[in-house]
Amino acid sequence: MASHAFLVIVFLMLIRMSNSTPSPSSSLSPSYYDRICPAALPTIRRVVRAAVRRERRMGASLLRLHFHDCFVNGCDGSVLLDPSLAFDGEKNAIPNVGSLRGFEVVDAIKAEVDRICRKPVVSCADILAVAARDSVVALGGPSWRVLLGRRDATTASSAATTALPPPFLSLSALIANFARQGLSVVDLVALSGGHTIGFSRCQNFRNRIYTETNINPIFAQRAQQTCPLTEGNENLAGFDPTAFVFDTKYFTSLVNKEGLLHSDQELFNGGGETDALVQKYSKNPRAFARDFAQSMINMGNIKPLTGSNGQIRVDCRKVNA
Repeated sequence: MASHAFLVIVFLMLIRMSNSTPSPSSSLSPSYYDRICPAALPTIRRVVRAAVRRERRMGASLLRLHFHDCFVNGCDGSVLLDPSLAFDGEKNAIPNVGSLRGFEVVDAIKAEVDRICRKPVVSCADILAVAARDSVVALGGPSWRVLLGRRDATTASSAATTALPPPFLSLSALIANFARQGLSVVDLVALSGGHTIGFSRCQNFRNRIYTETNINPIFAQRAQQTCPLTEGNENLAGFDPTAFVFDTKYFTSLVNKEGLLHSDQELFNGGGETDALVQKYSKNPRAFARDFAQSMINMGNIKPLTGSNGQIRVDCRKVNA
């Protein structure tokens, strides 16, 4: 009787599992375009490499586009939409306006992929995900198998101003911000390591270099030459000394109290729960590469539109007519 009861319980569990709704990421696959358009991913890689060769800063810009897309209502390509009569668009949100760049590269990728595939079959959201990976690789970073099959949103989200973590957040606020996206503390530190490439505007780090005390004074003085106290809001400084190379210098800088943003240095601030990870990544490039790749996959799984949801946009900047 006991054996029979056990079998009944197992049978009921199997039925429940078979009837359960799969998570959105379960319908994504790295081989999604293998039959639809096998040339899609090589085409994206080719256009990204050319763009990064022309301007190495573009690698960080394309990586940032994917991040700013995923953190606002999921990885749905909504960040690419221009303002319209129906919605204002995420491009005009405070964290994005005058800051996000690389839209013309996405346009070029979309045009070339659609030409090669002979019709629009690759979503703008997937283009962002693949372009982010290819940008990291082009600058010396790790590769990973991008899960694919996202569809594009038909509207932009008004949450862009509140969902994206601003540069003045504390460590606890950063952890909470990432947790709301279903991301862990490891994801927070690993994805923050994306700042090993790219630049920030003076207005984002001025307060840190003039008023904060947990900062290397020589580093602060050097940054002040780029960012005067009362002007130069758009002046740029690299997040680390090798802003065009994907390496671990970002974490070394944090250990040396040379984080450019307040939110950067919060990851290593004397006794916090992320200090050990920062130290680990600063000394172990392989561990950082591994965790960064996995965290990019995790981020790419934030609420993707799949199946009959959304659309495949013909123009990444506007919803299909």
